[in-house]
Parts: sequence; C-alpha cells; structure tokens
Amino acid sequence: MDLKVVFSTFGMIFLAELGDKTQLATLCFAAESKSRLAVFVGSAAALVGTSLLTVLVGAGLSKVIPTDYVKTGAGVLFVVLGLWMIFVPGNR
Repeated sequence: MDLKVVFSTFGMIFLAELGDKTQLATLCFAAESKSRLAVFVGSAAALVGTSLLTVLVGAGLSKVIPTDYVKTGAGVLFVVLGLWMIFVPGNR
C-alpha cells in the first residue's frame, strides 16, 4: 500500500468534508440523539459506502477513459454544479 497516497487522500477528503452539509447533518443527528455512538456508526458507514462506490466507479472509468479526462470531467462537473447552485432559482 502506498502511504503517500493514503495520507494525501486522507488530507484532501478531510479538508473537503469540513463544514459540508453531510457534517452539519451529522451534527444535528448527534445533537438530538441519545446514542451518539449510533450516529457515529451510521455516518461512518455512509461515508465508507459512498467512498467505496466512488472508488469502484473511478477504477471502472479509468479502464475505458484516460485518467486526465476523468480528472478534467470531474473538475468541470464540480464547477457546473457550483454555478447551477448559485444561479438557478430554487436552489437556495
């Protein structure tokens, strides 16, 4: 296992997740639940599940599409969705 990839992935995902709506939803669940362990287990399992799905899709895409195109497509999709959230009415 390449520890450089592990640590760089951890750092980027950790920073990207800080303050996002998933973290805020988990905060709300923890605030209203008596079982914070259950909230932790549920949110951790959800993050692991979505990460697994993303890794599998990324690995599959990289077999049929060059990696540079996958990165560019992800970046373009990120920008398009951000602009859509800002400018399309009803998204606020």
